[in-house]
Amino acid sequence: MEPDQDQTAAPASNADHLCVLAHGLWGNASHMGAIASGLRERYGEDRLHILISERNTGNLTYDGIEVCGERLAHEIEEALETIGADGHKIKKLSVVGYSLGGLIARYALGLLYARGLFDEIEPVGFTTFASPHLGVRAPVRGAQNLLFNGLGSRTISISGKQMFLTDSFRDTGKPLLSVLADPGSIFIQGLAKFKHRSVYGNVVHDHTTPFHTTIFSSVDYFPDPENANYNYVKGYNSVIVDPDVYTLPSEEKEQLPLLSRAWQRIRTFFSKIPFWLLFSIAISIAIPVFLFYAVVQTFRSRERRRIHEEGTGNLFKRYRVPVAVKRVRTAMDEVFENAAARQDPDYLSASTAPSDLESQAEPPVGKTKTLEDAPSVISPAQSSTDQGGGNGLSQIATDGTVSGEKYPTLALTPDQFSMIRSLNTLGFRKYPVYIHNHNHTHAAIIVRVEKKGFEEGHIVIKHWLNHEFQL
Repeated sequence: MEPDQDQTAAPASNADHLCVLAHGLWGNASHMGAIASGLRERYGEDRLHILISERNTGNLTYDGIEVCGERLAHEIEEALETIGADGHKIKKLSVVGYSLGGLIARYALGLLYARGLFDEIEPVGFTTFASPHLGVRAPVRGAQNLLFNGLGSRTISISGKQMFLTDSFRDTGKPLLSVLADPGSIFIQGLAKFKHRSVYGNVVHDHTTPFHTTIFSSVDYFPDPENANYNYVKGYNSVIVDPDVYTLPSEEKEQLPLLSRAWQRIRTFFSKIPFWLLFSIAISIAIPVFLFYAVVQTFRSRERRRIHEEGTGNLFKRYRVPVAVKRVRTAMDEVFENAAARQDPDYLSASTAPSDLESQAEPPVGKTKTLEDAPSVISPAQSSTDQGGGNGLSQIATDGTVSGEKYPTLALTPDQFSMIRSLNTLGFRKYPVYIHNHNHTHAAIIVRVEKKGFEEGHIVIKHWLNHEFQL
């Protein structure tokens, strides 16, 4: 599905709402084609303008979230100028980010907020699909941490360092993603202006952006995702999980005899041998090739960044604003993905977990006897007066207990715990997605291309159009 060549060449006569779509790492505008088509079919060109970002195509996404964010901010302002030059005025803005595009969009929106755009245009909706809000660092420790997180951060230039939280942004001494979630930053203040905020994340088989980072949670709600009893939203074909109560009681299963359980474990072990043999061969070939490619692209990215920095004296200088509101007015190669995906996450003990772990707005997820018994949603305004004093949708005990069900706490970094607290204060709706028909769920969630097995992504887009996008 190819996007229009000129996204703003023929502005709709009555439309006053602009929806911006931002693709992810190594992506291009066509990846957002299914979402764009859904919007056009629902609203038509006379009711909605659609801008599919084209300034960060392919390897340009290596250049870092801030450079890509500046490009996107400039692209949005250019689109507004083009529409205005044709005699039309945009009054509303919605933004959709996919994967890395969600982080790029958050950066761009902070810049636009700092420039006063939201004084003129109403921010309506912000949504991300499978975006790594906590980065892509695997929650593992020891040797695995050195291998997957250490190697991964060195493979896709500055964007890799930023997503693995190994960078230091400007003079802050903090990773960019930590600055992006700082409560006093222009980025959080800009995001807070939107009337509606939502995130969609894959429960299974998303080797690029695991569920905990897409919904920014320190709790592993699905330690055994393929055997959970999901509480699906009615009418969405067992794809969209209820954001208020993720799971229902599992049926009691008859315990297998000891010998049967032992035989099952043996079969499972031997079933994995072909994969590991193939993986060992592939990794011995793919890693040297990929690393050579990564080195070449890193040098090219550095040159582009140098040229971009030199250009800040004219085109992009206006975006070089302080990141704190107090001072201003206003993926990796699949070989590594598959390797990391097959590592069990590490968890923190109750004694090592932060004391205020989930005090800021985790959704009321837990096993309940009936839907009627499920805890109700608490609005951000209401929850501030509840016991615990947190803001958001609900409260979770510091030991990871939800509705009487105990969930393990992932071995995240202090920066990631801080990001979770900050983002949750904004009050996002968090939708788990269970794609059954294809293992590449990261692409299927938005139907990145039209192919067999990706059909369930259309159900995700339909749900977003019906429940989250508002004209």
